[in-house]
Amino acid sequence: MTHAPATTTLFTNLRLPGRRRGSLLVGEGRILAIVPEGEALPEGGERVDLGDALVVPGFVEGHIHLDTSFYGDAWKPHIPCTNGFDVRERVAFQAQNMANAAPMAERAKNQIALCVGHGTTRMRSHVMVDGSVGLTSIETILAVRDAHKDLIDIELVAFPQSGILSSPGTPELLETAVGLGCEVIGGLDPASFDRDTHAHLDIVFGIAERRGVKVDIHLHDGGLLGAYEIEEIAARARALSMEGRVAISHAYGLGDLDRDALGRIADTLARSGVAIMTNAPGARAFPPVAALRAAGVTVFSGSDNIRDSWWPYGDGDMLRRANLIGYRSGFYEDHELEMAFDIVTHAGAKALGLADYGLAEGMRADFVTLGAEHLPQAVVGVPGGRAVYRAGRCIARDGVVLG
Repeated sequence: MTHAPATTTLFTNLRLPGRRRGSLLVGEGRILAIVPEGEALPEGGERVDLGDALVVPGFVEGHIHLDTSFYGDAWKPHIPCTNGFDVRERVAFQAQNMANAAPMAERAKNQIALCVGHGTTRMRSHVMVDGSVGLTSIETILAVRDAHKDLIDIELVAFPQSGILSSPGTPELLETAVGLGCEVIGGLDPASFDRDTHAHLDIVFGIAERRGVKVDIHLHDGGLLGAYEIEEIAARARALSMEGRVAISHAYGLGDLDRDALGRIADTLARSGVAIMTNAPGARAFPPVAALRAAGVTVFSGSDNIRDSWWPYGDGDMLRRANLIGYRSGFYEDHELEMAFDIVTHAGAKALGLADYGLAEGMRADFVTLGAEHLPQAVVGVPGGRAVYRAGRCIARDGVVLG
């Protein structure tokens, strides 16, 4: 029988992924040991009975927009585009709505509380940095991030929502945003929005190379145009030895390709270490998750827009996002449902480069309790009544962030 230091907490009576049972010993914010069921438990320290809950790693919100959500603000009716989906028109609607919105810091705080309440402990947020808003949005969200550092880790992307070449002064603003604290440089539809794929990517990857930051590019373009841009981004990643540090968000075009073309581009993505983010959006093609993962591509997910100018949906629950990805992908078998769960946990952690993530000894004790027997049941049932722990401390319960 071992004795645990008085400052430790032993979480007992719990289920673990892989249909195991056991206990977690936590100290100084980290997992000190995972004790399988039947083995002697250390004495001493505090004990917390988790009531046979399934314990899973904190969810990774891999793509969100803290600056543009209207969650908690007055309802903003959706404005349809005049001719199908048009990025420029949606950006204009967004500017119109934000001019009459509640203060950005207040809206961002509401969104963080929503996500943390559902179990998110790590996040990547894209924030507008371009000639239309300057550095105002990023300065606001940087302050919000600092105010919530005890609840959640937030990585920020300097996102040129109005384009780079199309918006004078944006290259300099993006570089300045890195100096302020952004860890990632973004981009937006280099071919269709800025009309110059090479010049757009020269700026994005040039800043990334000079400043040692990562890249995450919004890519809405479909079909062969989208495939061409993906290949160009992958080539840049390989040329600069940035494997594992580049992501493409949305990549709708991957859902338009036939099997052979998809296979070729999937191999290219895997070789270049470029990750793909999908939120499985409604009413359009999206990247084939299973095929990409089978080729070795990291596929992760995020809420993207939550009740903003792009669509009125979104609840900040990454477990529900796993459910949606599974539903839209036709995932029925247990191993497929577990794949959907991985996309919102470990795959997200890999895409974001999180070194201290997961339920393993030495990792930070960020975890969520779920009323489910195992992962497939959790993905299908999306149980509520969760408790959220960060560094071993309960920070939210039943969707409410604790003081």
